[in-house]
Amino acid sequence: MSVRIETVDVVLPLAASEDGDAWKKAAARKLGVKSVAEVRLLKHSIDARQREVKVQLRLVVGVDGALPEEGVPVWECPPLAASARQVVIVGCGPAGLFAALNCLERGWKPIVLERGKDASARRFDLAPILREGRVIEDSNYCFGEGGAGTFSDGKLYTRATKRGPVRKVYEILVAHGAPERILIDAHPHIGSNLLPKVVMAMRESIRAAGGEVRFGAKVTGLLRQGDKVAGVRLAGGGEVTGEAVILATGHSARDIYRMLAEEGLLLEQKPFAVGVRIEHPQPFIDRCQYHLGKDDERPRELPAARYALATKIRGRGVHSFCMCPGGFIVPASTENDEVVVNGMSLARRDSPFANSGLVVTVEPEDTEKFQAEHGVLAGLAYQKALEQAAKLAGGGGQVAPGQRVPDFLKGRISDDLPEMSYFPGARCAPLHEILPGAVASRMREGLQLFDRKIRGYAGGGGLLLGFETRTSSPVRIPREDSSLQHPELQGLFPCGEGAGYAGGIVSAALDGMRVAEAVTG
Repeated sequence: MSVRIETVDVVLPLAASEDGDAWKKAAARKLGVKSVAEVRLLKHSIDARQREVKVQLRLVVGVDGALPEEGVPVWECPPLAASARQVVIVGCGPAGLFAALNCLERGWKPIVLERGKDASARRFDLAPILREGRVIEDSNYCFGEGGAGTFSDGKLYTRATKRGPVRKVYEILVAHGAPERILIDAHPHIGSNLLPKVVMAMRESIRAAGGEVRFGAKVTGLLRQGDKVAGVRLAGGGEVTGEAVILATGHSARDIYRMLAEEGLLLEQKPFAVGVRIEHPQPFIDRCQYHLGKDDERPRELPAARYALATKIRGRGVHSFCMCPGGFIVPASTENDEVVVNGMSLARRDSPFANSGLVVTVEPEDTEKFQAEHGVLAGLAYQKALEQAAKLAGGGGQVAPGQRVPDFLKGRISDDLPEMSYFPGARCAPLHEILPGAVASRMREGLQLFDRKIRGYAGGGGLLLGFETRTSSPVRIPREDSSLQHPELQGLFPCGEGAGYAGGIVSAALDGMRVAEAVTG
């Protein structure tokens, strides 16, 4: 006799949200039956819009019998033929890794080239930037195995659900050691303490299936045969050939944009965003988002609260970016003459601080003063100028310029700064003067608007650190809509966030998979 299986959505009070019997009773009520035999959780999300926090659950229900067993996802592909065609993938971030796995599934041999180190060795290169303020320029929070996302929280939430199989991305991550919980949570994340092991496992899958992953392999040029790419040149004089080249270098590989410009290939300016990291005590965000009393602690069933804020001011977006509940602010510089900040958190999100980017959109016309000298790379020069100004204002190393939020609003330098998560430390500085006027004025208005949504957001407990400049690439490497190849060089496939076609781990992974399909036909 076959089992009747249904999927239902139910809403439960927080206190009952982890009670399996409550799930069964709620499912039975929803289905109009006396009882159900078994339930399994498919999706979990928290609804904190009202004063009483509720939990929304999607359940698969075995109404009159047990549900079929559910296996743990695995990643497998057929053995690679000795005659397999070869593709060069530049970059070992999510776009490059998922492109490599998809190429293997389709019978092509990927050779992944990464300028930085493997994730294990890369960890040791974070100590100098944190403790000495010294950047190892090819191995840091941005460069190395897994890309910038490896040590930047591992947030997986995406709105890019129409770009491809998001569920497959999650399942591949789980198959390589990510928590199965990411298959269920509405806003999944892995955590910067767990993600390195996941990307290392993906690398081993690529190698075990017949692909290659090479570290310390910095690309300095393209090999061509007429109007077709034939491979790449490496620093030190080596070459790697292939029938196609996938450029999946991430948004901080500025030398790649310069290389393409020097080779005369078409590039385009695109909007990006710059601003600061804003940090508050996590208990303050918890109280505001979960409607808790002043002395109430966050209930055990609730994760560290997150937020998303956005508005538009005089034609430019002002919004929170890459919000890290229970997280840390970290130095994300890739050169020693700059200071750049970003956010990360561990799997448990148990830091006493909450931070987020607070950024303003920059359009190509806003970079006009850099265009005469830098042309299509004017956005890179705009970013770099801000990063160098932050270095100067911080006074040395990776010390960041900082300001209390009320002082920023009133246009005065802070007398002191609150306790913070940023390990290299901060120095009081006039961020309201250092930021471009068009950015600072919009940020000021945005803070005042956001304070109406989260009361106290612009209060004395808030800290601003400069500068958050690497939100996305200011350059797009164009590609044809159908073939996904660069319009001027056959076989060159711009891919992921660095090429301007993604905005996070999952969207980059999806783009990598899509480009791999285009390469392999």
